[in-house]
This record gives sequence, structure tokens and C-alpha cells, in this order.
Amino acid sequence: MKVIVADDELQARKRVTRLLEEMHVEVVAACASAHEVLAHMKLRPDLLVLYISMPGLTGLELHAKLPGTPVIYVTAHEAHAVKAFELGAIDYVMKPVTAARIAKAIGRVRPAQAQTERLPIETRSGVILVDPASIIYAQFDGALVTLASEHESWITTLTLKDLEARLPPQFARVDRRHLLNLDEIARLEPEPDGGYRAITRSGAVVPISRQAARDLRRRLAL
Repeated sequence: MKVIVADDELQARKRVTRLLEEMHVEVVAACASAHEVLAHMKLRPDLLVLYISMPGLTGLELHAKLPGTPVIYVTAHEAHAVKAFELGAIDYVMKPVTAARIAKAIGRVRPAQAQTERLPIETRSGVILVDPASIIYAQFDGALVTLASEHESWITTLTLKDLEARLPPQFARVDRRHLLNLDEIARLEPEPDGGYRAITRSGAVVPISRQAARDLRRRLAL
């Protein structure tokens, strides 16, 4: 997912950008005004994350100029919520923005895209199209990467880094060898080193490193 962030406050813009990038959302531009956003629309973003009260055009005025473009508003003011949703806003997030709240907003974008988007996976026998939501985890065995779903698995020529860039935000790199679909976690069992064992709904066990565990606790607001 490619996202443009727009907020005339530098620190707010940096914070939202950082939170999105921690979710492995690609921020293709971070803009200080609506006019900058218009100049970057050639990047064909999948989503705009807009502040409302910006100089020149407001976020609402910009949205009106871009019908059909998914928009999440981030604002300190409740007063514009009705107008935002009339324009078709995906969500209306109040400042200060937390990781859990922006993740919830992004999660509202993905289901609509998932209805039409399947992920092309390059395997040794050709290219297959896979629903990303069906993938539980990806594992690197030292040579190739295996994608696992509940009922089948695929060996791909893609690297974990390739997959990390292509998969939606609910996938996280949880150690050097694994990407995990966080929506599939049934429970987390603590390990002595500060990491976790993630038990998925299908019963698979995926290790989570100590560093990844810290990021995961922040994302899940634990």
C-alpha cells in the first residue's frame, strides 16, 4: 500500500509517517500542504492520510478535488467529522495518534482492497495468485522461502524482504527467518530471552525475537 501523509505540523507529520512505516506501510511522500499532495498524486497513492487545517487548501477541500481516493483524516478537531464522512472518509482519527488507533484505521482500508487484490507469488513452477489474508506466515529455510496457509504451502523465489514490501500491514517481520500475519495470532507465550512463541489459530508455532516483541507490544498496545 502506497500512502501520502499531509500535515503542516512537522512533528505530527513525522510521527504519523513513523507509525505507518513501523506497520510496513510505504509512505511515498510526507507533505506540508494540500498543494504538495496534488503535486505528488502522479505517484498513484492507494491512500491519503490528511490533516484538515492546512494552509491554502484544507484537507476537506483537497478530498473534494480527488473523488474516489481513499482518505483517513488525522485531526485535533471533532467539528469536521460529519463533512469528512460525507466526502467518503475511511476513518477520522483524533490526535494524539497512537499506534493501535492508526493500525485500526489502516485495517479499514485493507478489506476493501483485499476483495480485488491477490498477491502474485513467483514459484519455481510459475506464478500463482494468493489471497494475502490466507497466508499465516512466511519462513526462510536458509535457501528459499515457504509461505504457509492453513491447508497448503508454497515455495517461492521471493525473499522475505520482497514479501515484506508486498504484503499488507498486518504482516510483521518477527525474526530473521519469519514474517507473521498478526491477525492469525491466537496467543503469545513468553520466552526467557524476552521474546515470544506465537501460537496461530491453525496451531502453528512461530518464534518472535526480543526486539520484534518490543515492536509487537507497541503495535498491540500491550
